[in-house]
Amino acid sequence: MRIAVTGANGFVGSQVVRTLLPQHEVLAIDNLRYGPWRFGREELAGFRSDTTDLRQGAAVKSLLAEFRPQAVIHLAAIHFIPECEQLPDEAVSINVQGTVNLLVACPEDCRFVYASTAAVYAPSESAHQESSSAIGPMDVYGYTKLHGEDFVRYFSVAKQLQSVIVRLFNVIGPGETNPHVLPEIIKQLKSGQRRLSLGNVHPKRDYVYVADVAAGFIAAATLAPKPQGLARPTIVNLGSGKSHSVSELVEMLSEVIGEEITIGVDPARVREVDRPQLLADISHISEIFSWAPQTGVRDALRLIWDRPDFFDRYAGQA
Repeated sequence: MRIAVTGANGFVGSQVVRTLLPQHEVLAIDNLRYGPWRFGREELAGFRSDTTDLRQGAAVKSLLAEFRPQAVIHLAAIHFIPECEQLPDEAVSINVQGTVNLLVACPEDCRFVYASTAAVYAPSESAHQESSSAIGPMDVYGYTKLHGEDFVRYFSVAKQLQSVIVRLFNVIGPGETNPHVLPEIIKQLKSGQRRLSLGNVHPKRDYVYVADVAAGFIAAATLAPKPQGLARPTIVNLGSGKSHSVSELVEMLSEVIGEEITIGVDPARVREVDRPQLLADISHISEIFSWAPQTGVRDALRLIWDRPDFFDRYAGQA
């Protein structure tokens, strides 16, 4: 298949591209907002790369008309919540206008896979379900993704697109490009600290390994859904189906590295408003695309800790 991947240089996008390459023709699109291509020279020779800014509608239309993708996996976004809060105009222009431009340019026989977020859901102590859980974003990022979903719904009907909205939960793994809580923990541990300085440690999140996430997006883009036929659009959660607090992550990391780790709460890092629980019901993606996570959190933490180039990947990727 010919598959275009936006945000192809990011944490998830680079994993998606590498996973696709053996079997598919790939157009990797990224404006390199956060740094140069993260692929080696030989890797770059294996696919087409393009730095078109998705906010440039005419350029996006020309690019897709030339490549004629059979599927688009749209991952490009500003998704680090503090950055969205500081730059709401940028977040709206990239996350919403960029999505609209892609949908306008998308061929009518193309499958459009949109990376949304669990942040569109209203806070809940129970697992979020696509068809029944209340919608209620709490931040700029969540609202931009919800507006993107609205445009996917509109163009799916207007252009008869096969489309999938993927509500993504917390992705972890080597090479994360934003300083979320787990990279911050690893950074402190790698620098020799064993008493961590953290913010909120009790809220629980659904952590899913990046290779599993890539497999989920690729399944949504390439596999025949079960039962036959996609709704316009179909909506699936992509998570692990389990939740863990930061305290629990630290306990597991203590076992991984074989050393005692303690936590000190830094008031400057504490979020005044934070969801107590964020958990995915993943039964729908399992039913539709036969997808399930393969790597548990403990194994994911070991893979992250053992990564020798952690600081090279983390440095400068704010």
